Amino acid sequence: MKKIAIIIVVSLVLLSSFTTAAQRVPEGSMKTGAKIESGVDQETENQGEGSNIMPQVREVTKAGNAQELGEIIRERQQEMLQEAQKEKNQEVFKNQNRIRLAVHALLASEDLIGGIGKNVSQIAKEFNNSAEKTIRAEEKIKQRSGLIKFFLGGDKKSAEEIEQEVNKNQERIQQLHQLMEQCECSEEVKSMVQEQIQNLEEEQNRLKQLAEEEKQNKGIFGWLFK
Repeated sequence: MKKIAIIIVVSLVLLSSFTTAAQRVPEGSMKTGAKIESGVDQETENQGEGSNIMPQVREVTKAGNAQELGEIIRERQQEMLQEAQKEKNQEVFKNQNRIRLAVHALLASEDLIGGIGKNVSQIAKEFNNSAEKTIRAEEKIKQRSGLIKFFLGGDKKSAEEIEQEVNKNQERIQQLHQLMEQCECSEEVKSMVQEQIQNLEEEQNRLKQLAEEEKQNKGIFGWLFK
């Protein structure tokens, strides 16, 4: 009977926490990051609860030489830093902006890396779509209250979503490495592109660790919901 009473009390506490969290974070209130479709860089922002999402479309400028590529990367990096400061969950966006910056740089380098340019751009777009998913999943993890984590553990579903994307992205990174071995480009351009691929790789390692830690957090009553 004591165990049943404890479970009932915990359930009531958790129900209260879920209700509070739902009221605090309205569905659809999140701002999404860059989306790339048909060579354009799109920023979407919810203009208010219940309103339509209005896209702001910007063409991705293709660099004509190594110097232009470096300038494009630096300018986009500064823009992303300013955008992240407007976000409620700055940590998530600052971390995953490394992916968005790499995507932008890979698209901008298309004309500088010879015949592999189209293939690299396609992989970059796939990475961008993946980043949309991992950003949402990571935000869910960060928004999970400490009380819920204490009792029920981490957000296993979001962690598994991140793991699925990381596995796909690791394959994409391997493809990028193979393509860069065929790159008909200057050493300066090759070095800048490889640096962005390295950033993609490091970010996947961070996400993998995040997902593993979240799944390992079982909570004191997590066994009840297996």
